[in-house]
Amino acid sequence: METTKKQVAWSILELATIPQGGSIEKTLQHSVELAQRAEQLGYRRFWLAEHHNFVHIASVATSVLIGHVAGNTQSIRVGSGGIMLPNHSPLIVSEQFGTLGRLFPNRIDLGLGRAPGTDQVTAHAIRSDRMKAVYNFPGEIEQIQQYFSTDNTSSQVRAVLAEGTNVPLYILGSSLDSAHLAAKMGLPYAFASHFATGMFLQAIATYRKEFQPSAVLDKPYIIAGVNVIAADTETEAQQNFTSLVKMMLGVFTGKSEPLQPPAELTPDLQRVLQEPMFRDLLRYCFVGTKEQVAENLDRFLAETGVDELMVVTNAYDHQFRLRSFEILAEVMMERQGQELVKA
Repeated sequence: METTKKQVAWSILELATIPQGGSIEKTLQHSVELAQRAEQLGYRRFWLAEHHNFVHIASVATSVLIGHVAGNTQSIRVGSGGIMLPNHSPLIVSEQFGTLGRLFPNRIDLGLGRAPGTDQVTAHAIRSDRMKAVYNFPGEIEQIQQYFSTDNTSSQVRAVLAEGTNVPLYILGSSLDSAHLAAKMGLPYAFASHFATGMFLQAIATYRKEFQPSAVLDKPYIIAGVNVIAADTETEAQQNFTSLVKMMLGVFTGKSEPLQPPAELTPDLQRVLQEPMFRDLLRYCFVGTKEQVAENLDRFLAETGVDELMVVTNAYDHQFRLRSFEILAEVMMERQGQELVKA
């Protein structure tokens, strides 16, 4: 396989998805094991999402899980993909991530999003006045920047543990609004293209065009989400892909349930995949063997020119998921003339 001139990092977005018949405790243990293996495989970061009130997702207390994963790994960066800022106080977020930054120096990332990470009823239960924070999202990011600044030492309100701590900020988004904001603030931009595909190309073009260099970043930096289901055979990959299809179908129909085991790609599921909504949703979902995934990723990287892949793999079996991420690491290392570290 030919190498690429551009060095592209590869990272993981983890939802800690609970499989049918599995326990929450085992799911969280598997997340740690995945992070440990990702560290060996050369993944740059391991980000944890924030979701609420889903029976199949255990990534709810994001900062707690970040601390647990960071404490059980040595070098991989661990962060939030992301903290849904309108759910939280900027001061508390700064104190939490300042503490993490002190405990795990130069390893913690703070990705910030505007969405609730849940339905509107649950969002109201989290914070009844959250819409004020939604409208003031840029201002609340600036508050966090101030809390982390050494210039804040004379302020009446301080996040003492955060001051001077190296915890880089990332803007997460799925729309043009987030592209404009990330460009204006001169911050790296992570787009949720693993499920929000419609505005992806326009958003990253906008971000690049409008980017203003800042004290933390001199040129645009784009992280793009992709779904990958990689296996040693195409049949195995397609069967495990059905778990993801059923999970997404459940979310859209309001019938959330634990992640289902692999099954045959039945005519009913095939019809679902032909629906325009699902075709768009899974546009950047790469399923198949190492060679098939490599071909699709090369096409994606050539089309988008992104700097980093943020990979999501929702699969029922823990060992299958480890193998899928291992195959992806093989693909990325071969693209860049590197050799995989075997377990």
